[in-house]
Amino acid sequence: MNPEHIQTLIESSLADCSARVSTPDNTHYEAIVISTAFSGKRSLQRHQLIYGALGTLIGNEIHALSIQAFTPREWADQGG
Repeated sequence: MNPEHIQTLIESSLADCSARVSTPDNTHYEAIVISTAFSGKRSLQRHQLIYGALGTLIGNEIHALSIQAFTPREWADQGG
């Protein structure tokens, strides 16, 4: 699975979203996702939104996904 395809799926599913997806082996992925959809949501809820965007790819084509999810404000506070 191409990381750009994963990025596109996430960005098209979440409001005002910017995602960066990388992989060393096209099986294990790391994603940094910034979206206004995360406002007022806990970490687990944020991850569920991202998993929902990827559907059945999780556990199949995407064996493992490490997620860092931020609101735009949180991302700016981190220096992003």
